[in-house]
Amino acid sequence: MAGVRRVTIGFEGTMPLSTRLSEEALSGLRGALGSGGWHDLTTEEGSALIYVPKVIYITTDSSEHRVGFGAA
Repeated sequence: MAGVRRVTIGFEGTMPLSTRLSEEALSGLRGALGSGGWHDLTTEEGSALIYVPKVIYITTDSSEHRVGFGAA
């Protein structure tokens, strides 16, 4: 998957889902937020069926992966 980002999806009343999404899948999820109902989400790990009305937040990690404790 080209352009993959770490994404956390928060739901009302349950634990968040942390996964890796392509830019296309992330755009599709954001577009589905206003529609309600179910959204089929293709992730790097597989797929997930999301009930959109229960989504309360989406966070993305746009920084590059770093190893260690100090700032580069």
